[in-house]
Parts: sequence; C-alpha cells; structure tokens
Amino acid sequence: MSGDLPVTVVVPVKDEERNLPRCLAALDRFTAVVVVDSGSTDRTVEIAKAHGAKVLDFAWNGRFPKKRNWVLTNHPPETEWVLFLDADEVVDAAFCDALAARLGPEEHAGYWLTYRNYFLGRELRHGLAQRKLALFRVGAGLYERIDEQGWSKLDMEVHEHPVIEGTTGEFAEKIDHRDYRGLARFLDRHRDYAAWEANRILLLAAQPERKRDLTARQAFKYRHIEKWWYPWFYFLYAYLAKQGFRDGAAGFHYAFYKAWYFASIRLLVQEMREGRVSAAPAAAAVAEPEAG
Repeated sequence: MSGDLPVTVVVPVKDEERNLPRCLAALDRFTAVVVVDSGSTDRTVEIAKAHGAKVLDFAWNGRFPKKRNWVLTNHPPETEWVLFLDADEVVDAAFCDALAARLGPEEHAGYWLTYRNYFLGRELRHGLAQRKLALFRVGAGLYERIDEQGWSKLDMEVHEHPVIEGTTGEFAEKIDHRDYRGLARFLDRHRDYAAWEANRILLLAAQPERKRDLTARQAFKYRHIEKWWYPWFYFLYAYLAKQGFRDGAAGFHYAFYKAWYFASIRLLVQEMREGRVSAAPAAAAVAEPEAG
C-alpha cells in the first residue's frame, strides 16, 4: 500500500472472511493498511495478507486497552492520519477524493464520518444517521478510557469515542456499511452491547467525572436512558421525526429493534441496581436498590 492519501487504515477483525475482501479491495489509495486480528479461525488473516495488509495479532485480557487504543499506543501509525474502519465498511472514490482535497490544508484534528446503512437487505436512507469520529491525526488523542473488568467479550471499542485535542470537522461523503451476516447476528451483537452499556451506566454513576468526555449525543442518552419513555422517544424520533417510515418495513423494524435495545439496557440496569443479577466488579459499588 503506497497510495496518495497520507492515512493509515486500521481494520479490527475477528472471523470476517465474508466482509473483509470488499473492505480491503477499496483501500489502494491509502498509504498503509493494518488489520488487527483477534484469533480468527476462518480465512480472515489469509485474506488480509493477500491484499497486502499488515496483520497484527491482538489478545485481550478483559481490561483496558481494547483493540483501537492498543494499536494507537503500541503500534502508532507512521502517517499523519489514521482511519478506523470495520470490516463491513467500504469507502468509495467520492470519499477518497474528499480526503485528498481536505486533509492537507485543514486545521481540524479529527473528522466525524457518516455511513450508508442497510438493514434486512435494504438501504436505510432516512431515520437517525450513524456518525462516528473515526478519522483523526495520529497523536491527537485516544479512545475513551473505560476501566471495565470483563463486562463482555467485546474486545474492540464500540460505543467509546476518541477524545481529541483540537477541533473536529465532518465529511458529507458517506461510507458504505453493509453487514452480510443477517438478523440473528444483529440481535446477538445488540444483546452484548446492552449488557456492556448497563455496566457502563453504573460505572458513570460511580465516576461522574468521566461524563466530561461524553459527546452531546452520549450525554443525552446516559442522562435519560433509565427513564421509561426513552425507548419510545427514540422510536418516535427516528421513525417519525427523522422519517424512518420512508424506508418501508426495514425502517420500521430497524427503529423497533433499536427501541428494544434501549429498553433492554434500562431493564438490565434495574436488575443490577436491585441486586437480582450481578454487576461487573467495577460497577457493583453503585448497584443498590432503587425505585423503578
């Protein structure tokens, strides 16, 4: 890899032989591509090497750091910029052209990226847009430090965002986000996310100083997520206010499952606070009985 874009693309993976070829095939304009693998048992590593990517092996011990922070601190990119992509995300020529035009003279330390999402085989053109701060200058910051202790098997930062020193901009050009592993995988993943989020809510209650690093969207979510109305608020906002209904059945089901996800988080937090299930050790100190 030795393209015209002074960017290292980092792709964290585990058993991604189905998605990875599309992702890597679109990265020929980038200076370097690094695939960080968590013990894949399929052809993921073989595919990465065949595309000329550098492969790093990562074994997580259940604590800080996870994959992205581990790469930034132990294998810092030699380029000026780093872009984190998931294996099911694909850049196109328009996105690469925008990078080439803006990375040189721009003063921003990072960029929020938007994504073209698909659900049940259909592109979601409406609803609440997915945004991530996934492109930033090397050395400008790290992902949030969350001192979890084996909350889940999620070895990559998912809901954590980079805490960047400097201003941030935004790219209008979208990245294609299309996972080919179906609804069952979506539900399994969000079940794991919900358990992780519940433990984080308890940890934030114990360490309120960590709230200063939250984005505006995160701050709103964590301020209200334990309230009974929050899942319904999300559904109505995404499906009606943001016109998710224009995506037909896929738009309805996506908004419905996301509302189910937020309701699951609330109920898990209630169980932990009332002692009906165990919270993770780092969060257990605040898992006290509380009115529903």
